[in-house]
Amino acid sequence: MSIPLPTPIQAFLAYLEHERRYSPHTISSYQLDLTQWWAFLTSAYDAPPIDRVTTPMIRTWLAELKEEGISSRSINRKISTLQSLYKFLLKNGQVSCSPLTTIGSLKIQKRLPAFIAEPDMHRLLEDLPFSKDWQGITEQLMISVLYATGIRVSELVNWTIQQFDPSNAQMRVIGKGNKERIIPLSSDLQKAIQAYIVARPEVCAGIPEVFCSAKGKKLVPRQVYTSVKKHLSRVTTQQKRSPHILRHSFATHLMNNGAELTAVKELLGHTSLAATQVYTHNSIDQLKEVFRKAHPKA
Repeated sequence: MSIPLPTPIQAFLAYLEHERRYSPHTISSYQLDLTQWWAFLTSAYDAPPIDRVTTPMIRTWLAELKEEGISSRSINRKISTLQSLYKFLLKNGQVSCSPLTTIGSLKIQKRLPAFIAEPDMHRLLEDLPFSKDWQGITEQLMISVLYATGIRVSELVNWTIQQFDPSNAQMRVIGKGNKERIIPLSSDLQKAIQAYIVARPEVCAGIPEVFCSAKGKKLVPRQVYTSVKKHLSRVTTQQKRSPHILRHSFATHLMNNGAELTAVKELLGHTSLAATQVYTHNSIDQLKEVFRKAHPKA
């Protein structure tokens, strides 16, 4: 039986939904973190009033999560959730101070984002055949758009015909936090999208989103994951073959070809440069080439 959340936490979740207009997925993540936290406080401290929660109580919970083998990245997300909660409570005068003031994020070992090599992406989209039925046509364009624009899966499935601007060769997408951004499109991709929209089956007539199935249904993220994994398996053996790797590939290939960091940040829809800087790494092929050209003993 789930433990009911206290009114201040319920008010915070309602605030995220109705005022901040966060996505259902994001709200669900916040709710899960807060439910786990409150279950711990209920079990260990008999559900203290929200303004009586102390720093040691929170540290004890975090230590318990660490002992359970929860990753530092996941624990940091929970810390961030609590920080957002107490910021809300402070703003509304429900607490006088935050017990998270002296609690910092855990150190995370940075891993370079995996990406698909440029020749492999070219081979997949230019040389390898896709089926000629509507599913194959949809999958090929879907992968092309993900790689050529760097948009997220949620942005892809929710992208509408109205947000496609062929006259200016660009597209509008609504990203995290309902933030809108404009992404340029190549001439070839623009024409491919236009041809796709014109060729859509009659059963898709009532679907405002660009991508639809042969049954006239809006695509869902699971379909995108399945399709991308299937087709990336044709050109790479690496374990990570999710749609997000196409976003990584988009950013990495831009950086490798001299794009400005700030421009890549805007295209990805990142709120800070820190999130984009992970793509400033060099591929091993680039490093080898630099070494070959620059080192006297190469």
